Amino acid sequence: MTKVARVLSLLSGFAVLSVISGPSAAADSPTLARIKSNGAITIGHREASIPFSYLGPDQKPIGFSLDLCAAIVERIKTETGLPNLKVNYVPVNSSNRIPLIQSGTVDIECGGTANDKKRQEQVSFSVATFVSQPRWLVKADSGLKTAGDLKGKTVVVTQGSNAVGFAQAVNAKDQLGFNIVQAKDHAESFLMLSTGRAAAFMEDDILLAGLKAAAPKPDALIFLPEGYAKIYYGLMFTKGDAGFKALVDDVLSKQMASGQFEKTYTKWFTRPIPPKNENLAFPLTVELTERIAHPSDAVD
Repeated sequence: MTKVARVLSLLSGFAVLSVISGPSAAADSPTLARIKSNGAITIGHREASIPFSYLGPDQKPIGFSLDLCAAIVERIKTETGLPNLKVNYVPVNSSNRIPLIQSGTVDIECGGTANDKKRQEQVSFSVATFVSQPRWLVKADSGLKTAGDLKGKTVVVTQGSNAVGFAQAVNAKDQLGFNIVQAKDHAESFLMLSTGRAAAFMEDDILLAGLKAAAPKPDALIFLPEGYAKIYYGLMFTKGDAGFKALVDDVLSKQMASGQFEKTYTKWFTRPIPPKNENLAFPLTVELTERIAHPSDAVD
């Protein structure tokens, strides 16, 4: 064997060794290492957070966030070298979702969770997957075109909702002289609007879209153009796991760049969805379009 051949042979051996024993993506991420060790990923999901994460007609979790996470699972299969990676689903709620992430019981929450600075002290979030805003819902035949048209009228918010503070702030800032009524729950607030006892109902826009879609005559209700604040939703996972965050963000960012993210959004927000084939009729907002063009986990 010539000297050059011996050198090439040695280099080839080192290359093989590095593939076998060198660092992997899983080794750089505690979450990926745990997933690889378990041979399974555990996804946290909501049971009634339409259209983000909820139980379908067969009682299996479906939704916009679940579709996004399915793409992430495919990448994890490649990163861990486990094409048959098992996917476990665990239902979570607003009270236990963060503790389950912190304990490692859930690897990633694919729900409809808002990213804010307080939560960032406990967990990490992906780039924004949705941007919500508190808005006004009114009757289409009311003649109301802007929030200014509500001056002196009775408006409704749900007791305990963040919308209470927003409505009070708008009232004070623009001196609109609202009569702000607080209903006991969203159903009562919606009933007050539908029966004309309130001229407008303020709440998170996507929640209002769901109520509107489920109404007997969805077209009889419209949104006023004003939006207040921005609430960024994201997928949630263990704080400080830079490797896992990089993987999740890369999958989402590439879907946003390719147009796949928008296709998935269209499927869940502007088309009939199970179980009742209701259409939320909620097209992409300017705010979410900006985040698709420039993916980020920043919050205001």
